Amino acid sequence: MQIGAFEIREPVPELRRPHVIANLRPWVDAGSVGTLAIARLERQLMAQDLGALATPGRYFDFTRYRPMSYNVDGQRRFSVPNTALRYAPGGKDFDFIFLHMLEPHALAEEYIESLFEVFKHFKAERYGRIGGMYDAVPHTRPLLVMASLNGQPIKGLRGTIANNRQRGYQGPTSIMNILGDKVTEAGMENMSLMVRLPQYVQLEEDRTGSARLLGTMCQIYDFLPQELGESQRGVRQYERVTAEVERNPGVLALVKKLEDDYDARIEGAIQEEPQPEEEFQRPPTATLAPSIEEFLRSIGGDSDDGDSEERSPR
Repeated sequence: MQIGAFEIREPVPELRRPHVIANLRPWVDAGSVGTLAIARLERQLMAQDLGALATPGRYFDFTRYRPMSYNVDGQRRFSVPNTALRYAPGGKDFDFIFLHMLEPHALAEEYIESLFEVFKHFKAERYGRIGGMYDAVPHTRPLLVMASLNGQPIKGLRGTIANNRQRGYQGPTSIMNILGDKVTEAGMENMSLMVRLPQYVQLEEDRTGSARLLGTMCQIYDFLPQELGESQRGVRQYERVTAEVERNPGVLALVKKLEDDYDARIEGAIQEEPQPEEEFQRPPTATLAPSIEEFLRSIGGDSDDGDSEERSPR
């Protein structure tokens, strides 16, 4: 079945007022936190394939998003970058659609309209985008999540921050923000969960950041097991960062300053003005010693060390 540019697998499931949980790569997916969180949710809820773009080459430049080759039983196979949809049962009266979005390189308006048509076809009730951005925060304190629903802070969630003073961002942004505007205009709920990650620790896969996103989702969707918001691998990652930082006086001083600033900002309830998400790709606030940079590169792409249930599928 064709819906816009998407080929939906048949038989087409009848979904109950689905909540779309989406991440957008590479924009606002620092540390791959959104990608990892959705992959974990899919495994937990045993998600099934729903569909994908019929011709992804209309929208993506495959010299920028590279196809991958791999071997299966001695046979060569290819994996082509695509925007994929999966679905799973949710709460007692709704289901989930998981959406893995890629930033389009061409025909963005057509791409966005096709996604919106999918939402309308399945009568989606909520569009929720999750991800991460870098900020001047220490890795030695609990990571905070900016949580909003229809432009207003979601209250009553532990470890979240709210934008008390609206500030209009001006500058580069993602064309995919148009999708959020269309959703709002159509009367769908528009949710955003963005975890704030330390700028000086730029891991390829930040397991602590993804666990913080999942922990927030467990509060929103209380049928999800709280264990989703825990990651021993994330703890080990940050412990290794701490050990290395303590060997470098300059970086240690920077972390201490960030800790003091963090503690001052969250006296009492956690309320602060977030940096605009479009700025998440800013460079770190301090130049790290070559030994630190080499170390962070090594743990950013480290091999599986026992937390295999958290590894995202390739």
